Amino acid sequence: MTIDIVDLTSEDYKDLSPVQLAMVRAAQGKKNDALAQAEAEKERYTYLMLSNNVARSTALKAKKDELDQAAKDKIATIKADLDYQLAYEAIGSEGNDLGPYRYPENPNYNLSYSQRFLVVRQYYMEVTTDPNARLQAFAMDSLARTYLGEFYQTMYDLLASYC
Repeated sequence: MTIDIVDLTSEDYKDLSPVQLAMVRAAQGKKNDALAQAEAEKERYTYLMLSNNVARSTALKAKKDELDQAAKDKIATIKADLDYQLAYEAIGSEGNDLGPYRYPENPNYNLSYSQRFLVVRQYYMEVTTDPNARLQAFAMDSLARTYLGEFYQTMYDLLASYC
């Protein structure tokens, strides 16, 4: 997937965490869907106008312009929502009264399960470079079972695939 909803090399976006990168990917998916939907609608209207022998009408151009503007507005909303989510996550990632969020010392339960998956994966990838030791440490981690929920088995399978 090509990321073009934000410029990841700019000062505002160059130091994103894995959780924030997941948010960017999700927003990019929404943008791609909005563009695809607009293109499908433009194609549908083109075929409709062709079937009625009025394809050279200015109504077709006006409808295409209207669909393009609606897609641009939707993408602007998605980008504004992404900027808000990134700012909110940056504030929320600072920690709580127990200290800064860090798995496993002070896990952040405000994250979604997919975001928790990324945090735990990053933790185990940084702990050791030995894939067998990494898998064994994860298997003995009782916090991961509750923290990851249904993503626990997926994480186990991912770490096992490295062995």
